[in-house]
Amino acid sequence: MRILFLLIPMALGVAGVALWAFLWAVRTGQFDDLEGPAHRILMDDDDPRLPGPRGASDEHKSLNE
Repeated sequence: MRILFLLIPMALGVAGVALWAFLWAVRTGQFDDLEGPAHRILMDDDDPRLPGPRGASDEHKSLNE
């Protein structure tokens, strides 16, 4: 029975820390845009590769040649 006098305040302390962390995350904007990064990775805006000044045959040569 005496262990409850220790466990109840410890449980309340852990719950308080969890509540504080959640409120901090909400106030700092951690949950503002949940879908944006997931969609941004699908919308690839990279330009297609254009051939450089060298010919296409130069691309397949090894570096030692």
